[in-house]
Amino acid sequence: MVNENFTCENCGHSVSKSSYTARDHCPVCLYSKHVDKNPGDRLNPCQGLLKPIGVEKFKGTYKIIYQCEKCQELHKNIIEVEDSMEEIISLTVQKRKLKSRK
Repeated sequence: MVNENFTCENCGHSVSKSSYTARDHCPVCLYSKHVDKNPGDRLNPCQGLLKPIGVEKFKGTYKIIYQCEKCQELHKNIIEVEDSMEEIISLTVQKRKLKSRK
């Protein structure tokens, strides 16, 4: 499993590697990159940006739902302690607005 520093391709934030898992998204804007076939392997040739589009409850935690801007595949990552709570709340509010329009 690869755990490394990276620069977010969406917002430019310099992201430090995680102290407890393979870091898979920017804690500031929550964007990720479609780089893994399996968590931490960095073997996916797509390399598209994963846009955060929602949040879901998963067992005792929450996951960010992503859609790849290149191949449109959906992907999920567990929310980390360092993640921007403002951005997470924004995702949940956006989802509610979409539901109320239906």
